[in-house]
Amino acid sequence: MSIFLAGQSGLQIAAAVALWASLLTIVYVYAGYPLTLLLLARRRRAEGAAAGAPLPHVSVVIAAHNEAAHIAATVRNKLAQDYPAGRLDVVVVSDGSVDGTDDAVAAIGDPRITLLRQEPRQGKTAALNRAVAAARGDLIVFSDANSIYEPPAIRELAATFADPTIGYATGRLVYEDPAGTATGGGSGLYMRYENALRRLETRVGSIVGVNGGIDAVRRSLYTPMRPEDLPDFVLPLRVVGRGFRTVYCEQAVAREQALGHQQDEFRMRVRVSLRALHALVACREVLHPRLGLFAFQVLVHKVLRYLLLVPLAATLASSAVLAPLSSLYAAIFGAQVGAYALAVAVWLSGGELQLRPARVAFYFSLVNIAAGAALIDFLRGHKQVVWTPRKGA
Repeated sequence: MSIFLAGQSGLQIAAAVALWASLLTIVYVYAGYPLTLLLLARRRRAEGAAAGAPLPHVSVVIAAHNEAAHIAATVRNKLAQDYPAGRLDVVVVSDGSVDGTDDAVAAIGDPRITLLRQEPRQGKTAALNRAVAAARGDLIVFSDANSIYEPPAIRELAATFADPTIGYATGRLVYEDPAGTATGGGSGLYMRYENALRRLETRVGSIVGVNGGIDAVRRSLYTPMRPEDLPDFVLPLRVVGRGFRTVYCEQAVAREQALGHQQDEFRMRVRVSLRALHALVACREVLHPRLGLFAFQVLVHKVLRYLLLVPLAATLASSAVLAPLSSLYAAIFGAQVGAYALAVAVWLSGGELQLRPARVAFYFSLVNIAAGAALIDFLRGHKQVVWTPRKGA
């Protein structure tokens, strides 16, 4: 760097410092962090659940708002699980639904179903609080209103809790995208990356984020949450804060239809990021050094991830300043411009552009811009408790 900056101005020196600091941050968040986990995981033996442990009574809880198109299939899917029927029940909270969601659930006619009405509408988190209060199971499984589990999913989740150190577990969420859209393909790739991180994080202790459509907690560890809390972020962090592990159970698989519309995906990503930022503030004790490695995981996997638009913008701006000084800086700047141009091309095509590198650039940009938009809303004090369910979800 000093060779390129010899005799240059203070602005150019500052730009170089900003460029390399930002670039290293970005690379570490996406590549260095998984490598760190891999090195740590190799020093620890994988653990397995105790064989033959009795299966607990499970309550599957589902919060639904205007989900008449999906809810019956979702509930029937849970009741048909490869799990003892006498140890499984389902609690559905209809959160101010006006489309026949309640009737669709009632028509199933299974005594293992409890249907509750939440009126006026108060949002998913309040609905889950109500559902858990009415649940009878020792283990609470959270399902989205459109999540379809593979037959052994609940059994696999429940078996994980044979390990008494585990308080929370999440399964593997698979996004299906029959239309082959850029949004669907990007979300599927993003989920595979996140699941790979969860495998490694489980090996070293606890995972930081869970798949909200297929996760479970010991009933004794559930604590009611505020309406604005993000359930599948706040609750796992609280469980770790109480001395239990949160782990990834890859054998428990759920499938959901991916969003096909990029605007819907963007709005969903803004909402999730905004609620996660509020959750990080509410659970800031998990960043305390006493939690050691887990505090570091939260810092990198969540805090830096949600703030990554800042170093991304700094990398673009500083490389633009430095591009005339050397071919290296010009190449760094050009690579960014090219990637963002591909992302814009995908957006303008409505997600129809089939070139794989373009789709990767598009979804990477979408996720980080959405996180940046959420950061602005967060700094303005905005909170989102209720929202219109995403199309197809």
